[in-house]
Amino acid sequence: MEEILNLLQDNARLSVEDIAAMTKRTATEVESIIKKLEEDGIIMKYAAIVNPEKIAQAKEKVRAQIEIQVTPEREHGFDALAERIFRFPQVKSLYLMSGGYDFKVIIEGDSLQDVAFFVAQKLSTLNGVKSTKTHFVLKTYKENDVLYVDEKKDRRQGVIA
Repeated sequence: MEEILNLLQDNARLSVEDIAAMTKRTATEVESIIKKLEEDGIIMKYAAIVNPEKIAQAKEKVRAQIEIQVTPEREHGFDALAERIFRFPQVKSLYLMSGGYDFKVIIEGDSLQDVAFFVAQKLSTLNGVKSTKTHFVLKTYKENDVLYVDEKKDRRQGVIA
């Protein structure tokens, strides 16, 4: 099962037949394992990883990472506040963190003002939020084990005599 999961994580476009050949199982076995992984919620979604810098529409989007300090709710801890935060359509990722802040939120907006408005009017005003710190993403080099830079590009500097 783990071998099939690893293959799908590397390339979700592999056919059942290809996976069967790679794992020395029958296509029926592989299909059954994949179905079970999906039913158990282990495989949650199949998605394409897209380089946003190569898509004109995505280039115009602004991404930010927001650190949030909160006061956990009695009897619910962090979960109730996390649910209120992840329901916003601007929120792409939300993590409970250890260290200097409680939540790390990755959001996307149409402009700097859009992100600023979201933080000031939506996040900061939630009950339990003590403080926020916003960091704007300037360039992505690597994300989810995918390199966004061309490794073949010659980065040597020329010599001037």
